[in-house]
Amino acid sequence: MALLTHTSHEFEAELRQLKGRLLAMGGRCEQMIIWAVSALEEQNVQLAEDVMRADRQMNEDEMAVDEMAVRMLALRQPVGRDLRFAITAVKVVTDLERIGDEAVNLAERASELAATGSLPAPAKRLSEMAMLAKTMLRHALDSFVEEDVAKARLVLEEDDAVDAIYGEILRGSIAYMRADPTAIDDGMRVSNCAKYLERIGDHSTNIAEMVIFLVDGVDVRHGGG
Repeated sequence: MALLTHTSHEFEAELRQLKGRLLAMGGRCEQMIIWAVSALEEQNVQLAEDVMRADRQMNEDEMAVDEMAVRMLALRQPVGRDLRFAITAVKVVTDLERIGDEAVNLAERASELAATGSLPAPAKRLSEMAMLAKTMLRHALDSFVEEDVAKARLVLEEDDAVDAIYGEILRGSIAYMRADPTAIDDGMRVSNCAKYLERIGDHSTNIAEMVIFLVDGVDVRHGGG
């Protein structure tokens, strides 16, 4: 019995460590989004470079979390909710790493637009879209920490607003390029920035869906559940 208790305490400590590492990654993702959007608004190349440096730490975190989760599965052989948590952790870390990649893409386009001296008109709603996407990520992470299904389902609803702005920016970019064929490069950069933010929203949605799976054991992906 003493051995089982000791093992249980060790396992709980490993679960806390794994969750803490994931939350640190989430916080880094949020900061990278803020820097990337600020780089775009302020045409600040230095901030864009900060995003790219932060991405290297994200990659290291992804490998560390993967290793922790695999070791936990192999040595602890969890069942039920603990098994779902380990599976969720592996999937969440993948989405967080990809959110970091999208922030890097956004920062790269920001650096390119900075060279033009001014932001194209279709870019005016990118900041709003970015704040909505960042809010989705924050709510998804909160739902994970609190194991709150209601908050996770809120994230699924918030994705509609991000998609709507994405459509507006895309249509505006197309009109902008049609009106001035010499501005095609900048128009494409703006539409790409919107696409990166839309994907951040999608990855946050993925995290929220995994929280629902973790808590309720229900797979709501692709309209399920």
